[in-house]
Amino acid sequence: MAEQEIIDLLTQIRDLQRQHVENYHHAIEQQKKAIRLQKRAMLIAPFLVLAFVVLFLILYQLTNR
Repeated sequence: MAEQEIIDLLTQIRDLQRQHVENYHHAIEQQKKAIRLQKRAMLIAPFLVLAFVVLFLILYQLTNR
């Protein structure tokens, strides 16, 4: 291989490694965002279950009169 071909190849490898690191950081940020959303959903879930139970009981009482 000519010296310039080696330099070009190493430059391509370097650029791919940089792109990989950028993609990795982006993936980590997306995972952090997903975890935050899941935590928020877990905080809201018990209230939604309670609301559905209350609604079910109200409808049950109204239909059995």
